[in-house]
Amino acid sequence: MYRELRVVTARPSAEEEAQAAHKLYGMLPASEQCSAGKWLNLARMEIDWALSQGSLPIVVGGTGLYIRALMQGIADIPDVPPEVRAQVRQDFDSMGNAAFHERLAHVDPVLAEKLKISDSQRLLRAYEVWLGTGKPLSWWQSQGLKPIYPIDKFIVFNMDVSRPELYERCNTRFITMLEQGAVNEVKSLLELGLPPDLPSMKSVGVPELAAYLKGGMSLEMATEQAQQATRNYAKRQLTWFRHQLPAHHMVSSAQDVKIAELLTY
Repeated sequence: MYRELRVVTARPSAEEEAQAAHKLYGMLPASEQCSAGKWLNLARMEIDWALSQGSLPIVVGGTGLYIRALMQGIADIPDVPPEVRAQVRQDFDSMGNAAFHERLAHVDPVLAEKLKISDSQRLLRAYEVWLGTGKPLSWWQSQGLKPIYPIDKFIVFNMDVSRPELYERCNTRFITMLEQGAVNEVKSLLELGLPPDLPSMKSVGVPELAAYLKGGMSLEMATEQAQQATRNYAKRQLTWFRHQLPAHHMVSSAQDVKIAELLTY
């Protein structure tokens, strides 16, 4: 989603984008926070447009929460005014994680109990929803989901490979990013002076290369840590998809079925 992170987030190349229409890549500046709700609204517009043109939308990615929101719906939470979000950010910066977590516990104890003190992004979101709407985020989440499309309209492809091959691809992937200019990309990102807890600043590879650029570690060490972070993320993805997506709509590549055949099913 973040336009400043083409290399680090492995966006399709210009040649790949020329082969088929690609949507929602580089849509947001790194200074903004993307959320499942924001992405869902954008994705819905693109999906509806594709369907109206007689085209088949193919949703590609690894962010399980976003895919689940598309398939199962999401809590209908009103937008929070920008001035409220700015005030909450200011309070958080002055208070710190621990004190802010304690403040959240007074207004939304249900959610606060689930959130780690270190999870600044979700702490901010929970408090700004309460301040902006007058109701706790946990209340909104308890109101039920509103699916956009019938579940039987989806075919899910879980493109799985063996664990050793997957991890080797993760390692190679980051080396390729370095060759494509990942260090300079992160350097330009740091020059924007953004808060470190923004999603863009926590993208896999960014904290590690930022530490290298600030003299905190060697490039070799940053590479090893970024590769490890990539493998850890991939492992979490495997677990998430195994338990969160509806199995009866899941088609695994291990079944040796061609995608083209399934798309015409």
